[in-house]
Amino acid sequence: MHNQLKAKVDEKYEFEFEQADIEQLDASPINANTYHVIHQNQSFHAKVIAEDFTNQTYTIRVKSNTYTVQISNSLDLLIQEMGLTLNAGVVENEIKAPMPGLILDIPVAEGDEVKEGETLIVLEAMKMENALSSPMDGKVKSIHVKKSDSVAKNELLIELE
Repeated sequence: MHNQLKAKVDEKYEFEFEQADIEQLDASPINANTYHVIHQNQSFHAKVIAEDFTNQTYTIRVKSNTYTVQISNSLDLLIQEMGLTLNAGVVENEIKAPMPGLILDIPVAEGDEVKEGETLIVLEAMKMENALSSPMDGKVKSIHVKKSDSVAKNELLIELE
């Protein structure tokens, strides 16, 4: 399997990249979430303003435009090509830390009704803010962490019902 990425922008446009394309990208980090990019002899800044690590979705601002970008890696593309889906039919009611980090915000409380896709926790990891979203409509059963807590990978954060 070769290293290939597919980027879907605003659910309208799709771009495919091979490893060689990625290596030729002229982008330099300015800070943790801003990059200086040169493309077709034009220079601009691209800023990651939100990240949903679980769903591989990022919100990026370029100049005054904001884009939602969903990334699929080689494994995602192979699974899709085979007609399979990950977690098909699985109802996930536990939100666990996808990586070690620091809890920045918990915009919900125990007993709150939440909708699928609603942000439950904001986790800082590797100097990036990661919004962890609800995988389903439901109710917050319990919250196992508090703001400013350090968490380990796979640590239980929130239970839904």
